[in-house]
Amino acid sequence: MKVTLIRNATLVVEYAGKKFLVDPFLGDKGAYPPFPNSLRQDQNNPLVSLPVSLENLTDVDAVIVTHLHLDHYDAKAVEVLPKEIPMFVQNEEDADKVRSDGFKNVEILSESSHFDNIQLIKTKGEHGRGEILKLAGEVCGVVFKNTAEKTLYLAGDTVWYEPVQDVINTYKPEIIVVNGGDNQFLQGGSLVMGKEDIYNVYQAAPDSTIISVHMEAVNHWTLSREELKSFLTEKGASSNVLVPDDGEAYTF
Repeated sequence: MKVTLIRNATLVVEYAGKKFLVDPFLGDKGAYPPFPNSLRQDQNNPLVSLPVSLENLTDVDAVIVTHLHLDHYDAKAVEVLPKEIPMFVQNEEDADKVRSDGFKNVEILSESSHFDNIQLIKTKGEHGRGEILKLAGEVCGVVFKNTAEKTLYLAGDTVWYEPVQDVINTYKPEIIVVNGGDNQFLQGGSLVMGKEDIYNVYQAAPDSTIISVHMEAVNHWTLSREELKSFLTEKGASSNVLVPDDGEAYTF
């Protein structure tokens, strides 16, 4: 398996002979207005450029979209991705939207989804805590399983909560990708994992390798890579939790 962070939550996952593009947020640097009611209102999104050419991101076998927020599925993705490409989404509402964008091969993830010989298991997520959940809406994660590969868990846009622990207990993933960055609006608290959430994941899966992505790419981030690395060093978890730069890849 090879996991490459492209930018934000956009990943390329090469797994059991197939290549997946996850959460395609492909617009040019500064193409979209900042998310409102949050930090850095003077900076458009994405805050940084893609580290690779678009051509490298469209030559994949399938696409997984964990939800339809702009920083996971944008107009540029709609424009450049082949309309026949297999696309996995979390529910019928999202399927209707991507079909209306022209995609013809859309499948709703379940606990028994497959792509070729790869099992794709939809997992729960909570995009924040309390009242903000009504605004944030539904999200999901995905577990990848194949007999020839280590088990991979993409947690998606979720904070730490009991179902994340349940996924770890049930599937025992050796590799876990979390969306860190502690992105927030000015009210309502964390929308994705902050450093304490990530530490909870580490404590729940101390033998796993954890990769923190979704960092410093959109205006409402509040946790930097350097702050997370410093925290992990203090906690003695720096060898288990990787904090990649955009474009960085790991092979397992």
